[in-house]
Amino acid sequence: MSQNPSVDDSSDTATATVRRHRLPAVLSIAGSDSSGGAGIQADLKTFMACGVYGMSAITSLTAQNTTGVRASAATSPDMLAAQIDAVFEDIRPDAVKIGMVPNAELIKVIADRIKYYNSANVVVDPVMIASSGDRLSDRSSVDALRTKLLPLVTLVTPNIPEAEVLANFDTIGSDRNNADSQVISETTKVDITGKTVSGTINDEASIIETAQRIAQRCGGCAVLVKGGHGHDGANDLLLDNGQITWFRHERIANPDTHGTGCTLSSAIAAELAKGESLAQAVQSGKDYLTGCIAAGLDLGAGSGPMDHAWQWRNGINETEKV
Repeated sequence: MSQNPSVDDSSDTATATVRRHRLPAVLSIAGSDSSGGAGIQADLKTFMACGVYGMSAITSLTAQNTTGVRASAATSPDMLAAQIDAVFEDIRPDAVKIGMVPNAELIKVIADRIKYYNSANVVVDPVMIASSGDRLSDRSSVDALRTKLLPLVTLVTPNIPEAEVLANFDTIGSDRNNADSQVISETTKVDITGKTVSGTINDEASIIETAQRIAQRCGGCAVLVKGGHGHDGANDLLLDNGQITWFRHERIANPDTHGTGCTLSSAIAAELAKGESLAQAVQSGKDYLTGCIAAGLDLGAGSGPMDHAWQWRNGINETEKV
C-alpha cells in the first residue's frame, strides 16, 4: 500500500504516447573552442537553430577566448577516425561540415573516411587564421587540403585571406608562381579582428579569378569566397560548375564576429541536409549569419561571439538587453 495517498498504485496508470519523428543529421568535424564562440560549439548551436540534429568529431582541443588562442592539442589520427566511424555507423549524416584541422595527417584521415562512406553535402571552412590573428594551419596542411580533401567535397568557403592562400594569390593577375613556397603568415596580413591589411584580392574581377583558380587547383568543388574581409560591403561570390552568383549585403557595424566562418558553413551544411539547392543554402545561411551579427551580443574583451539564438530573442527590446 502506498504511503502517499495521492499516488495511484494501480496497473491502469496511463502512458503518454510519444509521436516519433526524424530530423536531418549533420556532422561537424572541427576543433573545440573553450570560449564557445567558434568551432564545434558554434557549429552545434547553429545546427539546432537551423532545425537539424548536430553531431561532432573533434580534431583539436584549444584553450582560447575572444582575445586569442593560448594552447592547443591535436586529436590523434586513430581517435579522429574512431569518432567519424562511430557517427556514420549509427546515425549517417545528411551533410558534413569540416572546420579547423590542425595538421596534414588528420586531413588525410578525414579525406579517407569521407571517401569510404561516400558522404554527400560536404562543406569545408578552411580555417587557417583565427579571428584574433593566430595562425592555425601550416603549409603541409594547406597542401593536404588542396590535394586530398577538397576534390571530394561539395563546397569550400574561404574568406579573402584564406582564398589568397588556396588560389596561390601571388600569381593572380601575374606570371609569378612561387607562392607555394611561402607560409600562410607571409602571404596574408591580418589585424586583430582578422581583417585584411594587404593582398591582391581587392575588386570583383580578382574575386572571380580567385574562385576560378581555387576550383581549378582543388578538384572542381564549388567555391564561396566570403567578402567580410573585403573593402566594399559584405558581398560573397559563389562559383558552382562555372556559374557565378553574387550574394550582396551591407556590412554590419559590429566588431564582435568571432565564429562567423564556422557559423556560415554550418548553416549552409544544415540547409543542404534539408534538401536545399546550393545557391539557396548559401542564401539561407547568409541570412541566418546576418541575424547572428546584427543581434549585437556583447561578451568578451576581444572579438566577441555572436548570438546564435537570435531568432528566439526578437521580443527583447533594446532597454532590456544587458
